[in-house]
Amino acid sequence: MANLVAITAPTLKSLKGVGPDVAAKLLITAGDNPERMRNEVAFAALCGASPLDASSGKQQRHRLNRGGDRRANNALWTIAMVRLSNDPRTQDYAKRRTRERLTKGEIIRCHKRYIARETHHAILQDLNRLT
Repeated sequence: MANLVAITAPTLKSLKGVGPDVAAKLLITAGDNPERMRNEVAFAALCGASPLDASSGKQQRHRLNRGGDRRANNALWTIAMVRLSNDPRTQDYAKRRTRERLTKGEIIRCHKRYIARETHHAILQDLNRLT
């Protein structure tokens, strides 16, 4: 499987935190739902990484969309956890957002949305390379 992923999606596989298993999960999700690859917003919703308003009264906040493909959501979570533990840029981002009084869950939600955007562009780049 690692060889197939490396041949099919080298751009996706080159992203920090993306191994062959994670890349395969994202490619399967993209292949099963090609109509949802039209833009990064639709892909984020497909992966369950789109923010939903959870505000009440004076409190402004968002939560993760509970819908979407569970495997793709797990793949984004895996990338987020790898980056939080190994990537200095992500660690700096988490520290900055903690100073802004975001909880760890909210920081991960924001980061998963960023990862969904990044992986969407990488998948499209790989698809364009193949055609």
